[in-house]
Amino acid sequence: MTTTTRSRDTRAATASAVRLRGVTRRFGDVEAVRGLDLDLQPGEVVAFLGPNGAGKTTTIDMILGLSRPTTGEVEVFGMPPREAVARGLVAAVMQTGGLLKDLTVRETVAYMASLFADSRPVEAVLEEAGIADLAGRRVASCSGGEQQRLRFAMALLSDPALLLLDEPTTGMDVEGRRSFWSAIRRDAADGRTVLFATHYLEEADQYADRIVLISGGRIVADGTGPQIRALASGRVVRATLPGADPQVIAELAALDGVDGVDVRGDQVHLHARDSDAVARHLLTRTAAHDLEITAHNLEDAFLTLTGKEQDR
Repeated sequence: MTTTTRSRDTRAATASAVRLRGVTRRFGDVEAVRGLDLDLQPGEVVAFLGPNGAGKTTTIDMILGLSRPTTGEVEVFGMPPREAVARGLVAAVMQTGGLLKDLTVRETVAYMASLFADSRPVEAVLEEAGIADLAGRRVASCSGGEQQRLRFAMALLSDPALLLLDEPTTGMDVEGRRSFWSAIRRDAADGRTVLFATHYLEEADQYADRIVLISGGRIVADGTGPQIRALASGRVVRATLPGADPQVIAELAALDGVDGVDVRGDQVHLHARDSDAVARHLLTRTAAHDLEITAHNLEDAFLTLTGKEQDR
């Protein structure tokens, strides 16, 4: 991908692609964002994770200039978000909307390109988004995953220095997701900053340089995948427990060293600081079998740090 001089100058001129300081956002009596401090560096690929109502969308809206913080400061490349957007330095790929179903893929991108004073070639962005072979197809005939790739192509027209992605691979098959993230990593290597929200935890773990975990309007963890997983101390004890009697589950939850119990049918998952003691109890005091002890994965860390189930 060819990077414009405008983008290179902007990336070099500021230490942070995105800077939030003491940001809050209130809606009446509801405080959706509570004192957020966040810095994104040029070329970073950052996953933004959190349960529904955590404040992710509200924060992204403020970075895009769609809303303003109640208190605090939001800067994008050292300027107000709306100014950065007006200069074509910021683009977003959202889950829905923004497509005219009667146009072809190429017509859609060409129409969007006509709105920019300075735009990348239509064929180049179609190729980069992996939909050049779909150029003549009507949008209405494209699958959900193909429409997401079309939105990605449209977002690339201004050669943005910052790309915001909301559930970008929804509807894509495995190969489509792999190809999409390969394109994102190439862009990041050239200096583009990417912030994406996803419910695919394995995507965050595999493709993000950094994971920012938000809950209740606050950042509860910020680091690499291994660093996030390390914050959830202990191990996970998994076992088959036929019937999963509520009294037995209550006894397990009351054991010393057990931080949480998750029942999934006949499967019981215990988050434990003393996994050996929990395993002995399961094998000697219950009907549990097929026991397994593993280290925490990103989902376990998510549940531990947010106290909520990740949306599925």
